[in-house]
Amino acid sequence: MARRTSKHLSPPRPLHSSHASAQLKADGRWIVRTMPGGRAVKDYRCPGCEQLIGAGTPHLVVWPDLPGLGVERSVDDRRHWHTGCWSRRS
Repeated sequence: MARRTSKHLSPPRPLHSSHASAQLKADGRWIVRTMPGGRAVKDYRCPGCEQLIGAGTPHLVVWPDLPGLGVERSVDDRRHWHTGCWSRRS
């Protein structure tokens, strides 16, 4: 059985939904984009609460404005958050 190519080696999938905005948090500036339920086609794990964001659930896609150490593009660090978890994050 052939090994799958790491998702980290492939280019990021485009996010076709909604407009992105910048938000400041205690740890820097973040780009935030809403993901409507109709465009959320798979499950994700929210880094805020470690709970599942099920397919079809509206949520946020968030990535740092500037890439971190060892990361070529900041969008490579994007994560999917429950809207409430991101709002509560300082």
